[in-house]
Amino acid sequence: MAVTEEIKHIEEKILNVGLLSEEDAFYISKISGCDIFNLFVSANKIRDYFRGNKARLCAIVNAKSGACPEDCSFCAQSSRSRAEIQAYPLLSKEKILQKAIGVRQSGIERFSIVTSGRKVSEKDLLKIADMLSEIRNIGLLPCASLGLLREDDLSMLKKAGLDRYHHNLETSERFFPWVCTTHGYRDKIETIKAAKSAGLSVCSGGIFGMGETWEDRIDMAFALRELGVDSVPVNFLVPIKGTPLGNADLLHPFEALKIVSIYRYILPDKEIRICGGRLQILGEFNSMIFLAGADGMITGNYLTTTGRSPEDDLKLIKIYGLTT
Repeated sequence: MAVTEEIKHIEEKILNVGLLSEEDAFYISKISGCDIFNLFVSANKIRDYFRGNKARLCAIVNAKSGACPEDCSFCAQSSRSRAEIQAYPLLSKEKILQKAIGVRQSGIERFSIVTSGRKVSEKDLLKIADMLSEIRNIGLLPCASLGLLREDDLSMLKKAGLDRYHHNLETSERFFPWVCTTHGYRDKIETIKAAKSAGLSVCSGGIFGMGETWEDRIDMAFALRELGVDSVPVNFLVPIKGTPLGNADLLHPFEALKIVSIYRYILPDKEIRICGGRLQILGEFNSMIFLAGADGMITGNYLTTTGRSPEDDLKLIKIYGLTT
């Protein structure tokens, strides 16, 4: 069977059954050359079928920066990093709400409070809970990424107004020890399960371009499918000088877009949200994320890297005939 016919056959299976096999996923990962454009076309059809014509936007605030005891090799805020970044304690409620108001005025639906560290302190947790209720009152869906929290902490945040908890797997269980040694993969799994048990929507994905294989990428996608997460953030490594991965090679834009497509095939009914590294890795191909199967993105700046303005992203969405 020709590659084009096989892609169409796999597409039809997903549209009819909704599940991709590992065998088919590995087949897709080997597609290259001109055939990759057929892969994108098919992923776009799957996106439209399961997710409709809406592009979902979110924004984050780096609410507590630096001084992290964890040793994640990709992160400028980690204990192994020598990168020059701004470090500060938890921002005031006033500063975070000011940011949230600006996000709401830009037409964005979700706003996430993100803190560095293994987990947020009990003192800061209570402060953040108070902020979450105010963020919901502004008219945003409140999200948070606060580390390895317990179910009782997460239940308290849900009562305060939290809608979704973010906690990335980062990569496959096999490759994870090469990325971080100060906490384990099972710690991440348990945090995601705790968030689901607390009744929260869960956002979990990873970073690509750290030296992982296609097998690692596919394994993480199937792990996310098994966990039943709602939103999958796709980040592309931007090597930061001073981190252990500071000299890593950049992903090729088409390899990055193929990752997006494969995640749409494996997770057809989930939000596939393009996050860190979108501009730096995709460059002039940034506009192809929706054609490759994505249905969401973070807009504005990230934690320690710059992003794209909400105004420019909204124009991009309009050009492609999508709604927000």
